[in-house]
Amino acid sequence: MSKTAVQDIQTLKKGPILVALLIGAFVALLNQTLLNVALPTMAKDLNVETTVIQWLSTGFMLVNGVMVPVTAYLMARFTSRNLFITAMSLFTLGTLLCAFSDSFGLLLAGRMVQAAGAGILMPLMTFTILTIFPIEKRGSAMGLVGVAMIFAPAIGPTLSGWMVEHYDWHYLFYLILPFGILSIVLGILFMRNVTETSRPKLDIFAVVLSTIGFGGILYGFSQAGSEGWGANEVVWTLAIGAVSLLWFVIRQLRSEKPILEMRVFKYDVFTLTTIINVIATMALFSGMILLPLYLQNVRGFTPIESGLMLLPGAILMGIMSPITGYIFDKIGARWLAVAGLAIMTVTTYEFSQLTVDTTYGHLIAVYTIRMFGMSLMMMPIQTAGLNQLPARLNGHGTAMSNTLRTIAGALGTALLVSIMSNKAAEVGKQLVVSMGVDPQNAAQMQTVTMQAMVEGINHSFVVATWMTAAAFVLAFFIKRVAVDNKKTVPHQVPTTASENANAKA
Repeated sequence: MSKTAVQDIQTLKKGPILVALLIGAFVALLNQTLLNVALPTMAKDLNVETTVIQWLSTGFMLVNGVMVPVTAYLMARFTSRNLFITAMSLFTLGTLLCAFSDSFGLLLAGRMVQAAGAGILMPLMTFTILTIFPIEKRGSAMGLVGVAMIFAPAIGPTLSGWMVEHYDWHYLFYLILPFGILSIVLGILFMRNVTETSRPKLDIFAVVLSTIGFGGILYGFSQAGSEGWGANEVVWTLAIGAVSLLWFVIRQLRSEKPILEMRVFKYDVFTLTTIINVIATMALFSGMILLPLYLQNVRGFTPIESGLMLLPGAILMGIMSPITGYIFDKIGARWLAVAGLAIMTVTTYEFSQLTVDTTYGHLIAVYTIRMFGMSLMMMPIQTAGLNQLPARLNGHGTAMSNTLRTIAGALGTALLVSIMSNKAAEVGKQLVVSMGVDPQNAAQMQTVTMQAMVEGINHSFVVATWMTAAAFVLAFFIKRVAVDNKKTVPHQVPTTASENANAKA
């Protein structure tokens, strides 16, 4: 093997690679929440119903969730450089379609193409960082990733509210487009191949089962929020998804080369931190979804004002993520996770005490503290779990982690909104009877509706509090795993596709 064919990982320029990955991740994650506030305006402009326009978010989430499990195969089959450029090209192409769409069908198609690129990008980013950084520096690198993973989705509603109020909704995609192009250019210039490629056989039937399974579960939970858990569409979709997913898992366990390696759960720290991460993600979405509902539907604040309430917490989390990563490299994940989850549990409980008169300042303060707690634990626990895996399972571990986090976000949103809606309906009926309200009296019914929604939101936050409390207890069992760097990170990596071919020769 010629020395010109490979590059020593110690001399590999990691900074430019990290910048390319972070910009791509930031714009992909920003895109996920950018449309939330704009959907009503888009529905009116495109002349479609609210239930139809929601597919711009639901469809994106479904395709994203389906693509993530396949990325372990893609990372083994194709070079990381080509895969990154392809992922960002897909995302940018989808953004271009959305930016110039004049119909709902074209807009939805663009969102689907965007989601395919984003679904590949996120696991690829984590896998690349695990490969190029030694274990003692991964915390700091993943801390920077935390900036993109939390800051981008959090500023999405604020930015979207401002853009829609002052410009046409197409400008949301005009805003994203240059960043997508920039990320492609950076990928071409600086991205390197960090692993050897092979030619694994793709289990097509497993991909079909994965698509039906993950898609069915995500779709069922998404529809449950509006249709109700007892609706035939929801029940059948969840049942078909669950059976397909079970079949997929059994097939993967029996396969010598599965597309999604279930054996990563043999590693206790990875399993534990994945469970905690899933719970924390569901709890995170409780605040990001329920608080804007409270502000806009109960208190009458504008979308911009509700988005601005989330902004200080997002900024703090963006600042703290690199700092937390540095601390993680020094002391490990356990006490960071314990402290972060303790703060999250207390602040989530505080949100279960809302009234129709809770001040805007109080909400900002509690939410900002809550996000500080989240910044202490989210990236450290994910990094701690992935650190336990040997190099051969890094791709599968990142795919599994990202798949479950995507599903957790969708399930958490649907579950907590459904709990809120059901409780609000129950309380509303009780208030009408106990207060002797005339259903024909609009003013009285509005008062009842607002009070019932507050009770529903509070009840949903109580459930979220118990979830974070469970994660808090589990955090005490996280242990720091000593990993042999030589077994974890390849010492040498090919730098380009042609060098990779030369290296094999």
